[in-house]
Amino acid sequence: MDFIIGGDRKGNAVMSRLRMSAFVGVALTQATGAMAADVPNILPPPAEEWQAPPLIDPNSGWYLRGEVGYNWGRLDGAESAFGYTDPTDSSLGDGVMFGVGAGFKSQWLRTDFTVDYSLPLKYQGTIATLGDVTAKISAVSGLFNGYIDLGTWYNITPYIGAGTGAAYLRAFDYTSTLAPPFSGDTTHTQWNFSWAVMAGFGYVVTPHLMVDLGYRYIDFGDVQTANDSFGSMTFQNVAAHEVRLGLRWSFDDLHPAQ
Repeated sequence: MDFIIGGDRKGNAVMSRLRMSAFVGVALTQATGAMAADVPNILPPPAEEWQAPPLIDPNSGWYLRGEVGYNWGRLDGAESAFGYTDPTDSSLGDGVMFGVGAGFKSQWLRTDFTVDYSLPLKYQGTIATLGDVTAKISAVSGLFNGYIDLGTWYNITPYIGAGTGAAYLRAFDYTSTLAPPFSGDTTHTQWNFSWAVMAGFGYVVTPHLMVDLGYRYIDFGDVQTANDSFGSMTFQNVAAHEVRLGLRWSFDDLHPAQ
């Protein structure tokens, strides 16, 4: 009997210890939670990733340009001196052109002044036999141009434009046995009003440099050969279609968007 009672006493002691351990654990948990609630959050919030503002107005400000291109000449026909037969099947060949210029860009509007030289284009026409009338025509043009930039996507800026100015034309190496001039130096030069329309796009390579690929139609007007005592030949409405590849160098960086 004493053994059983002793066993009960031992069991009661163990249960008391378990109850005390549970009580202490709960108290510590509540105390720790209260202390954690009272302690301020000293860890900094996660830093947001910095992003540079987008760039606008590619190559804004003053710029220089240079181009090389290929042109396909065209004309409305040729007119012989009074009393002589006009050539038929008139055509003007193709060739190479070079150009330089300077201008200013302000947001979507650009203006520049360009000087271009077109290497001689060969004229051919027919009076009696195929191609029996030949000549060469070269042109130097100076144009004041205006452009509208149509926005920028993926560094590409399409544009349209137009220009007016003057062209210095030279007709030379004229040959024909049936239409004047028949003798002497056939070279003749003259100044004409000139105009052009163009379209293309620029691609931003660096904050200062753009590649420009464009098309231009330029009209030079009429040009004549030299006169002899019988008269001269007139080439009517000489013009050219041009595909041009160039560079534009800006003196100003791109500007961040506001």
